[in-house]
Amino acid sequence: MATKDPTAVERANLLNMAKLSIKGLIESALSFGRTLDSDYPPLQQFFVVMEHCLKHGLKVRKSFLSYNKTIWGPLELVEKLYPEAEEIGASVRDLPGLKTPLGRARAWLRLALMQKKMADYLRCLIIQRDLLSEFYEYHALMMEEEGAVIVGLLVGLNVIDANLCVKGEDLDSQVGVIDFSMYLKNEEDIGNKERNVQIAAILDQKNYVEELNRQLNSTVSSLHSRVDSLEKSNTKLIEELAIAKNNIIKLQEENHQLRSENKLILMKTQQHLEVTKVDVETELQTYKHSRQGLDEMYNEARRQLRDESQLRQDVENELAVQVSMKHEIELAMKLLEKDIHEKQDTLIGLRQQLEEVKAINIEMYQKLQGSEDGLKEKNEIIALLEEKTSKITAAMRQLEQRLQQAEKAQMDTEDEDKKCLQECQSKFDSLQKQISQKEKQLVQLETDLKIEKEWRQTLQEDLQKEKDTLSHLRNETQQIISLKKEFLNLQDENQQLKKIYHEQEQALQELGNKLSESKLKIEDIKEANKALQGLVWLKDKEATHCKLCEKEFSLSKRKHHCRNCGEIFCNACSDNELPLPSSPKPVRVCDSCHALLIQRCSSNLP
Repeated sequence: MATKDPTAVERANLLNMAKLSIKGLIESALSFGRTLDSDYPPLQQFFVVMEHCLKHGLKVRKSFLSYNKTIWGPLELVEKLYPEAEEIGASVRDLPGLKTPLGRARAWLRLALMQKKMADYLRCLIIQRDLLSEFYEYHALMMEEEGAVIVGLLVGLNVIDANLCVKGEDLDSQVGVIDFSMYLKNEEDIGNKERNVQIAAILDQKNYVEELNRQLNSTVSSLHSRVDSLEKSNTKLIEELAIAKNNIIKLQEENHQLRSENKLILMKTQQHLEVTKVDVETELQTYKHSRQGLDEMYNEARRQLRDESQLRQDVENELAVQVSMKHEIELAMKLLEKDIHEKQDTLIGLRQQLEEVKAINIEMYQKLQGSEDGLKEKNEIIALLEEKTSKITAAMRQLEQRLQQAEKAQMDTEDEDKKCLQECQSKFDSLQKQISQKEKQLVQLETDLKIEKEWRQTLQEDLQKEKDTLSHLRNETQQIISLKKEFLNLQDENQQLKKIYHEQEQALQELGNKLSESKLKIEDIKEANKALQGLVWLKDKEATHCKLCEKEFSLSKRKHHCRNCGEIFCNACSDNELPLPSSPKPVRVCDSCHALLIQRCSSNLP
């Protein structure tokens, strides 16, 4: 038979010991269910095995005093290759109780395990084989494939939580001896362990079902309370809806009332316009009657003047009277000119006011076109009056010329003077008549303008009232629209609440069915496992978040126990099923346990 290489046999033995120690440490830690401390035996044996693995094939360095063979040199290299390892190196150097490099290496391994980065640090070290060749021989475990396999196995240690006190331990003087009795098992021990595992699984299932039942009861009570609160809120919403409907009906009635009032106001304004038209017509008729009476008075005065002129005998008195009349006529003409200018200014202002009134009447009421015709006739009358005033001025000039001629011819003939006096008196009478007519016309125009101003003011007041009513109606319509929107929103909320109520009723029915099934299972399990009530899984009340994804549990995100490690996970993180030694049938397992079990199966295969 061919002899095997002793170094290869050593490497294989160390690899198998590493597998057994890592596997035993993970299984015992998961069954232990707490954080590990430095006194835990499997953990101590793991560090001893790792120390032997790192020491395999280590080169001996000569110094002045003695030979130096320690693993602190390659571990110190990790700081250069992995920057995050600087904290571990600094903390190891700062520890006061460590005096030897071997003690520092042991402290480094413990700190790396607590950080859950031992596999990452050693992987960086194995990749750099050029640097490792300074510390290890070519046939060393860290230089061969077995070192990579051990680093892969170390990834499973990230599941373990360890709390190790490095300061108080005497790491320099510890003796690293492997205890093989921990890894040698009898058939009876194996059978007892399998039975214990099965019993623990049954108790865990029982506790899980009890906790699930409690949780379902609490959810049912909470759902009942929610249903009550929803019913109360629904009744409140129905009452508010009825109030809103009543408010809408009231607003509609007020809107109808305001519309009827608006129609009444329009009718009153039309009636008022008709009354004003009738008043204007009556005033015109009274003006015509008064004009006829004044004409008769004028005729009587003219007759009296003719009688008095015939009675005059003395020519000198008549001449003096003629001279005085001339001066009076001049003064009267000046006064008339001033009055005419003033009246022209007033007429211009009145025209502007009339134009403004026309513009307002055209914009607001197209029915008042008849009044515009009347204003046009008045403007024509004013134009005629202006023409007559121009004629009067021309006639006055002619009279002045004739008076001059009469003064020259006074000495010539008395008959001619008498004729001139008669002509002047007749013209003066006609001028006085025209002036009186113009004054009457101006008085009439002033009265018409006053009436139109009053009518305009009343129209403006009515328009302002209508605008106020329109603004009030718009505000009320906006309020009605907002109330409609609120009513629609309330309807949507009511529908949503009804949907939620139906969904919760369905959930309650499903939960009731599940409760009935779970109660039957609990009764079966209680009868079989009354004596085994000491072992308990992780309680549902203690777990509020998933251990892997760290998401919070809710009604949609349910809790599930892992049948291997006993922790609580969500459905997404525990949707795997594998057969365990405790149960031949496939059961629910978390993702981490699934990966570890598959890895173990692959490592056990030849």
